[in-house]
Amino acid sequence: MGNRPYYEQVDIENTQKLRQLIAALPPFVKDFFRGIEPTTSSRTRIAYAYDLNIFFDYLVKNNPELKNTEKRDISLEVLDRLTPSDLMEYMEYLKYYHKDTAEQANKEHMNKERGIMRKVSSLKTFYHFFYRHEMIKNNPAALVDLPKVSDKAIIRLDIDEVAMLLDHVEQGDQLTKSQKIFHNKTKVRDLALISLLLGTGIRVSECVGLDLGDVDFKNDGIKIHRKGGKEVIVYFSDEVEEALRDYMEERKQIVPAEGHENALFLSIQKKRINVRSVENLVKKYTRSVTVLKNITPHKLRSTYGTNLYQETGDIYLVADVLGHSDVNTTRKHYAAIEDQNRRSARNKVKLREKRDK
Repeated sequence: MGNRPYYEQVDIENTQKLRQLIAALPPFVKDFFRGIEPTTSSRTRIAYAYDLNIFFDYLVKNNPELKNTEKRDISLEVLDRLTPSDLMEYMEYLKYYHKDTAEQANKEHMNKERGIMRKVSSLKTFYHFFYRHEMIKNNPAALVDLPKVSDKAIIRLDIDEVAMLLDHVEQGDQLTKSQKIFHNKTKVRDLALISLLLGTGIRVSECVGLDLGDVDFKNDGIKIHRKGGKEVIVYFSDEVEEALRDYMEERKQIVPAEGHENALFLSIQKKRINVRSVENLVKKYTRSVTVLKNITPHKLRSTYGTNLYQETGDIYLVADVLGHSDVNTTRKHYAAIEDQNRRSARNKVKLREKRDK
């Protein structure tokens, strides 16, 4: 890995993964991926590639016209001949199907409305690209409705749960005997990391990608790379600063593994901590705070977003701080709070003084 920035390394790994996935698809698919590259992240393109693999697998297995045809040999004309009815059948197939994987032959897969919606949305984007560029004459995907998906309630920690969580991270008294051994080695790091997630709302990928030089105590900010590579400064509170400073003192005493010298948060192996490890440590500490809520790093992000919105009432500020490119994404997530605020305002404006009868 050398001293290449983390986000660049991730992009390289994703590009290599994407090339592998595209190699199994029909050659004309490359035009689509070249077309969407300027406006999508490498992770998004990988998601498209997975979804399209499922679609072309389905065609080979279920379309009589393609019997004995290899997936890579499917032509663009086949897409042009499909009808909305064919795509509706594909939506039905997505509910339950079997597929060979590297780990297991004939593995069963199930999709609920949200999973089906994502895969059909990918197909709509795919069709739209070729139709817009006049490479096909028909766009049956445009005539297929997406399944209705009900908005999920925001799962987040309440104020008292946040305080309990930070206490647990500091003290470790709720951990098992074996966990306590590790806790003594990692509690300063863990408190800094969880405080940062709760106090800034950054994504877990942005957190693990932080380098030592990205922390600016003079201005109480961290430099992060958003989706798509945009560089921004996110500011942290005095509480977060204290936890970070404590960890920085400890970090100075650690000799990192080769190639990980710049990483801010290190694992027990003295390498840059990865996303899975952060997910596991969040799960470990939050399990004793709440049994009913499945708390992930993303739920800590939702906790921050909710608290910021409740304190400021400024949806545009929340969208900017969380790095949402579209404020409607933010509004959709926090619509319930907006409704709550509107309801609490119902008696704020008085039309007349109440008169005694």
